[in-house]
Amino acid sequence: MVISNRSTFMSPRQVMVSGATGYVAGWLIKRLLEAGHHVHAAVRDPANKQKLAHLEALQADLPGNITYFAADLLVEGSYAEAMADCEIVCHTASPFSLRVKDAQRELVDPAKLGTRNVLEQAKRTSSVRRVVVTSSYVAVFGDNADFLASGKPFLSEDDWNTTSSLTHQPYSFSKTEAEREAWKIAQTQDQWRLVTVNPAFVMGPGISPYATSESFNFMTQLADGTFKSGIPNFGVGLVDVREVADAHLGAAFIPEAEGRYLISAENSSFPEIAQILRDQFGDDFPFPKRIIPKALIWLIGPLIDKTLSRRVLARNVGYPVKIDNRKSIRELGITYRPLEETVTQMFQQLIDEGIVVPS
Repeated sequence: MVISNRSTFMSPRQVMVSGATGYVAGWLIKRLLEAGHHVHAAVRDPANKQKLAHLEALQADLPGNITYFAADLLVEGSYAEAMADCEIVCHTASPFSLRVKDAQRELVDPAKLGTRNVLEQAKRTSSVRRVVVTSSYVAVFGDNADFLASGKPFLSEDDWNTTSSLTHQPYSFSKTEAEREAWKIAQTQDQWRLVTVNPAFVMGPGISPYATSESFNFMTQLADGTFKSGIPNFGVGLVDVREVADAHLGAAFIPEAEGRYLISAENSSFPEIAQILRDQFGDDFPFPKRIIPKALIWLIGPLIDKTLSRRVLARNVGYPVKIDNRKSIRELGITYRPLEETVTQMFQQLIDEGIVVPS
């Protein structure tokens, strides 16, 4: 990442990070500690030393420091202590799961109500000047077919997801509802500026490879034979977790940063990811070697995985998606690394940790 020579960027601040044990938050906290900031890490249970071990290891080696605070997304006022005296709030906490029984309770409530609780607390905390919310590119579109329907060459920060619901793409719906709630609250005050970071599908090595993430689940499935017989041709935007962390820093510290920022390195696909892994790691793992025809995956997909409804498959398999990342490059100074580096380093970490084992 290239940051302009702004002295304000490096001056130590107190920064609250919600969901501090998460995948994106790990790299964000590392960047903050490297710059000497004091991180107020909001977590569910500060007494759970095992979940905090990777953050403690960072603090031991870097100039910044961390203080832990207990907070619950669904409890109003629970972020008051963590946010006290902070100038910057980074709200990264939000559930990312595609396999839920009750979408309202498991996805929408934590995402929307959690955002409301954090931002309403920011309104009550006089020190706050900037709020950064981790949204997603799925708040821009719901299905890949939406991109073609738009008739645009790229999806940009001007677009919004209008096709997801509780029963169709509920995760995407939860992120859209949460971001809309954030902008609604931001318009009720003039104390702080809201900036949202909207990353594509996040990959890359984690500060902790055990952080809960669908990204790690997907990589594990590529290695364990889940897709041995073939992989559906899902088009995805992809981005390295380290660039997502850098985007949060830019959104937090660059005075002119405003609005939404789509963070996506490349317009890719599941088969391309599998090809990169085959090229780098050969036949040591049962990586998929062919693309499952759309008609076949449409027929059997729902029988294999309930999240693969026929509507999801019909509106996403075989459709590309193209993301316009120029605003992030121009205004946040993001330099995106090659996709091969992201995928290879992430998978190598899983090997090193014994999470995936060569056959």
